[in-house]
Amino acid sequence: MMEQLKHECGVAMIRLLKPLDYYHRKYGTAMYAVNKLYLMMEKQHNRGQEGAGIACVKIDNTPGREYMFRERAEGKDAITEIFGRCLRSSFSSGKEVSASGWGEAQLFMGHLRYSTTGKSGMSYVHPFLRRNNWQAKNLCLCGNFNMTNIDEIFEILTRQGQCPRQYSDSYIMLELMGHRLDREVERNFIAAKALELENTDITRYIEDHVKMSNVLKTTMTSFDGGYVVCGITGSGEMFSMRDPWGIRPAFYYKDDEIMALASERPVLQTTFDLQCEDVEELPPGKALIVKRSGEVTVERIVEQKADSACSFERIYFSRGSDRDIYRERKQLGEQLVDSILKAVDYDTEHTVLSFIPNTAEVAFYGMLHGFERYVIDKKIKKIQTFEHTPTYDELESILSEKVRSEKVAWKDIKLRTFITEGNSRNDLASHVYDITYESIHPDEDNLVVIDDSIVRGTTLKESIIRILDRLSPKKLVIVSSAPQIRYPDYYGIDMARLEEFCAFRAAIALIKERGMHELLDNVYKACKEEMKKPKAEMQNCVRAIYEPFTVEEINNKIVEMLRPEGVVTPIELVFQSIDGLHTAIPNHHGDWYFTGHYPTPGGTKLCNQAFINYVEECYQYEEKF
Repeated sequence: MMEQLKHECGVAMIRLLKPLDYYHRKYGTAMYAVNKLYLMMEKQHNRGQEGAGIACVKIDNTPGREYMFRERAEGKDAITEIFGRCLRSSFSSGKEVSASGWGEAQLFMGHLRYSTTGKSGMSYVHPFLRRNNWQAKNLCLCGNFNMTNIDEIFEILTRQGQCPRQYSDSYIMLELMGHRLDREVERNFIAAKALELENTDITRYIEDHVKMSNVLKTTMTSFDGGYVVCGITGSGEMFSMRDPWGIRPAFYYKDDEIMALASERPVLQTTFDLQCEDVEELPPGKALIVKRSGEVTVERIVEQKADSACSFERIYFSRGSDRDIYRERKQLGEQLVDSILKAVDYDTEHTVLSFIPNTAEVAFYGMLHGFERYVIDKKIKKIQTFEHTPTYDELESILSEKVRSEKVAWKDIKLRTFITEGNSRNDLASHVYDITYESIHPDEDNLVVIDDSIVRGTTLKESIIRILDRLSPKKLVIVSSAPQIRYPDYYGIDMARLEEFCAFRAAIALIKERGMHELLDNVYKACKEEMKKPKAEMQNCVRAIYEPFTVEEINNKIVEMLRPEGVVTPIELVFQSIDGLHTAIPNHHGDWYFTGHYPTPGGTKLCNQAFINYVEECYQYEEKF
């Protein structure tokens, strides 16, 4: 993406299902699970580069020795740092130390973090740990989630008499679930006493009879948001639950040796040498639960509320090496060919195709294939028009036409933060990309550049357009394999403010130009009225902002707004259509970024609130209206 989005985190879990010496004998190391966890996390590095953490649990621990281990670090090199610590604690003089903890554990959990709230620091790095002298009451939690109703959950906790030390969804979830885990342990304590058990027999009874499904059913039913929540307990329970709307993804694999779970399917395929069919997707509203005994079940925790798997996962976030995602991204690019041909006036001989950035490469291949199909059909039609047997020269003239593609831009440098002066910073930003000089014929060739999505438009204005203009194209066509992004996300991506989106800013500019301030007034008042309703009854009033305008009108205004000073090259934007999105990605219906149809009541409420905030902050509502 031209402006990188921080987005959904990544999770990884491993549960060994055989005795530890089995893995040592078969794989020649006590660190088999640690090595696999490391690989799973590196394969998901795209999902989080601000921090990482890992945790493990040793079952059947001797009192007085540690049994729950955790390592966390911040920064893009966090994975290397935490596993380096883990390995250093596990080796002595080149020999494995079996008593190190990591080499004796059976349960492993990892997390990669991207902040979507702007909060940073080690206290925000997963996994989170809640300690207790009772092993069964120890809880370690991590996840890929963002909750829209944390204020309601906070009230539930305080009503119970708790006094949380932090106001964040991660910490509050830990405390709420920890509280329910305590109650589950106490339920089993009472049952054990009723059986007249004593001392450690009570402990063993509790650890053998804890039901994590009870904990999850009394914890997760209140949350509104997109999530995959993962956890392990000190007594050896493991779980991962997916939200009932199916917003966030989770995949798992089980055989007689291991159970493993990750945010993306190819991670499991690569790590354990699997086929697509070997990997299962965790259904919405269900939890994968591994008991202390190693028994693996998938249990319904909350009834499925919608089928709203995130389409943005498929367009950009997830790894393109997934079999289905690869096909979908190619189709997204190919479906745009008719619109691109119209933009270049069907002049394929004088059109060069390219892509920026690398995440758009697969969509580029689809676009390229579509152009090739068009040129082949054009050749066939030309040959069919001959009323005589074509000569060699005539055939050569027709068949020599090819689709032209080039690597026209390269990401060259990263802007360093020590450049603080505005003009210097902007000048450096404009040189983040470099071009391949003379890759097109100046003033003759159209240049078509495809991106996976266009969100804020900042990099387009500050860098991309100006850099590509140096090639002197006859026309510059910028293509997005995603539709116009018009609405904020509240389920794990750092897109929470309407004014961030170039499509929204363009619509507002059109409203101002055409003297339609009454529309802003009406939408503002409608949003205020919606906020008085029960959350489940709210409608997204912000959608009315876009209704007076066609996609083309908004496209033209975006071009006008993003065109750098001094650039005169004709520029046209081509976006994917909503119908095209669903045709290419038929099984992931979560399209709220583009349509404003939020899968949860919390998303709708926050979008209305975002417009209220925008008007009151930027338009000084009381004075203007």
